[in-house]
Amino acid sequence: MRFIAAAALIGLTAVLLQARGRNEVFPKRLPLNAFPQQFGAWKATDLPIDKETLDILGPGDFLLREYSPQTNLSPTVNLYIAYFPSQRAGDTIHSPKNCLPGAGWLPVESERIQLSLPGHAPFPVNRYVIAKGDSRLLVLYWYWAHDRGIASEYWAKYYLVADAIRMNRSDGALVRISTAMLPGESSIAAQQRLMPFSGTVVSLLDDYIPR
Repeated sequence: MRFIAAAALIGLTAVLLQARGRNEVFPKRLPLNAFPQQFGAWKATDLPIDKETLDILGPGDFLLREYSPQTNLSPTVNLYIAYFPSQRAGDTIHSPKNCLPGAGWLPVESERIQLSLPGHAPFPVNRYVIAKGDSRLLVLYWYWAHDRGIASEYWAKYYLVADAIRMNRSDGALVRISTAMLPGESSIAAQQRLMPFSGTVVSLLDDYIPR
């Protein structure tokens, strides 16, 4: 049933986007490689994205970084942002639900939570604990477009069509934030590490993913 719904939405998206005759709007933005490498107590190191992965992702702007805390020995936080300036031609956001199992990570907990951040209305995000061998990661991810956060990929497709009609834009992004869980560490404790980091990231997004 979910496959049918997804296929219908993708088909509807393709038909409506191709039917649009006007030139698409591309607002000014900063490239993701200009995203701050240091904020608060966090300092980043860029991580490479291999050519095979970039070929699969298609045309877009991508950021993969590991942020380390400078004031304590807490685990690092990984930030991945994939921005697509246009999704009219079929290049679209890839769900981590498909990518992470392909890399050998399997979900052991999954739910949706509300991300309540200073200066922004709460919005739902996907929360996963994934495992590979003895390693555990806590992952938060959501779809982001025009200052709107969405957990559901199906609703993201709906808004993609709606925004294409209303704004003549089809840009959008995926934001994924993760951290390794220490041996014996609860997912709640790891989440407390991600929440203030997520709040800072969201407050910076507008310059790189236009409203």
